Amino acid sequence: MLKVEGLNAWYGQAQALFDVSLSVGEGELVVIQGLNGAGKSTLLQSLIGIGPRAQGRITWQNEPIQTWPAHRRARAGLGFVAEDRRLFTGLSVKENLWIAAPSGSSAQAMPAQRFERVMALFPQLQTMLHRPASQMSGGEQQMLALARTLMTGPRLLLLDEPCEGIAPVLVAAMRDALLQLAREGVAMLVAEQNNILARHAQRVLVLTSGRIDSAA
Repeated sequence: MLKVEGLNAWYGQAQALFDVSLSVGEGELVVIQGLNGAGKSTLLQSLIGIGPRAQGRITWQNEPIQTWPAHRRARAGLGFVAEDRRLFTGLSVKENLWIAAPSGSSAQAMPAQRFERVMALFPQLQTMLHRPASQMSGGEQQMLALARTLMTGPRLLLLDEPCEGIAPVLVAAMRDALLQLAREGVAMLVAEQNNILARHAQRVLVLTSGRIDSAA
């Protein structure tokens, strides 16, 4: 599905990624591990097209996409959940979800089906549909961020620390939802430090100072 070859990235004159190459196959769960500052967020942002200046080849479904803007990559099936969540905090939970739904006559049935799916994955959200996102806990916001991305119908999820810094009970709910998605065939590339998903991954890549160090 996704193939990355020789990806380099810079913040100004400072290089953050060095010749990173990796792949994610159909339905595969791949985890990227590394310390803070290793380049995990930079890598995911570069793949979705919102990061720093980047060079290299990114192929999605056998088509080069490194020149595509972020919205085109998202429409093609890449879904990104940032560590900072990037919610519309003044909108309700339901409004955050529906604003991400596809529009157009050919997609009329999709939003309702996807809404039902995310409610099944995250029943905790059902009781707070009319609550402003600003009044949610960090873990609840993380659930909403993932649910909102799922409303776009992604085939590959790019997840930046999805289980970091949230309450243990919500960590378990997030983990279970992601593993359910994996069983349903959604591919994932996950950056994490805490080994929540690494133990379930097909492959684990280690990123050290912007370089892929080793794989297991």
